[in-house]
Amino acid sequence: MDRSVAVIGAGSWGTALAMVLADNGCKVSLWARRQEVVDEILSEHTNSRYLPGVKLPDSIVASTDLEFVLEGTNQVLVVTPSLAFRETIKQMSPFIKPGIKLLHATKGFDSQNLERLSQVIEQEIPQLHPFDMAVLSGPSHAEEVSRRSPTTVVVASEKQATAELFQDLLMNAYFRVYTNPDVIGTELGGALKNIIALGVGFSDGLEFGDNARAALITRGLTEISRLGVSMGAAQMTFAGLAGVGDLIVTCTSKHSRNWRTGFQLAQGKKLEEALASMNMVVEGVNATKAAYQLAERHQVVMPITFAIYSVLFEGKRIRQAVEELMGRGKTHEIEEVARLSMKWKS
Repeated sequence: MDRSVAVIGAGSWGTALAMVLADNGCKVSLWARRQEVVDEILSEHTNSRYLPGVKLPDSIVASTDLEFVLEGTNQVLVVTPSLAFRETIKQMSPFIKPGIKLLHATKGFDSQNLERLSQVIEQEIPQLHPFDMAVLSGPSHAEEVSRRSPTTVVVASEKQATAELFQDLLMNAYFRVYTNPDVIGTELGGALKNIIALGVGFSDGLEFGDNARAALITRGLTEISRLGVSMGAAQMTFAGLAGVGDLIVTCTSKHSRNWRTGFQLAQGKKLEEALASMNMVVEGVNATKAAYQLAERHQVVMPITFAIYSVLFEGKRIRQAVEELMGRGKTHEIEEVARLSMKWKS
């Protein structure tokens, strides 16, 4: 088995996954946009901008030259922010040969067309068969993976052999990998959970407490599932690692940039200030805009998402948004209950 892997994106998550692959004996070539990041990786074996205090395996080779990084490899892992995803894929396309296997681990949407990122890959790398693509998601903070803390994720592909290929490359004693055939649900779970994390950050910043946090996570999962199923995902995917697993970790962890952004907004910071303080992309902001439009397109009710959208993009006060959420009309907890209620006797 060929164990050479090109990792495209040297942010915190891309670097952490490069470490997992290197620990597994893979020949890893890591692409970074910034020359200073490459120089530090090659000379100091660190990436202090994105993973401070972490020593990288000496075997990782870094470069700003995409053609060099992709040359001679049959496996590619793309981990760039969603806003730069399409442009990066376009730049990669001339160097991708038919038969190469490609895994992406970015949690977001194409902001212009509201497309899932696997759809972007299909459009920009037409020589790549959909069966040769996969997506990685699940509860996995880069900071903990880089410390080799136990972590469990899921790789989804339309073809089982492709999912199992990346499972074999990535899985080890601290990084457990499951497989799943539901690409749509795995992508949507990873993208949409960031929206709910912003909302939990709002709640925690206003000191609403554990009850409110639990309600947001639970009802947020309902919204994620509702939109996901309407777009072709499998309901059960949202009960797994890419759904509830990723949602919990993103809504409750100090490592979560989305939670921290929401918290800062609740403390009175402007959105631009909060985003600037992160030093890394906060995917939930763009995901909120995408989910708002997708919900309207698919006629899906997503009150929490709509409330967060109104705060981020319409200037609504967080407390007013909460009051409106709490004051909504009476309803059933889940759609199945609504159907069963037709059988109740008066």
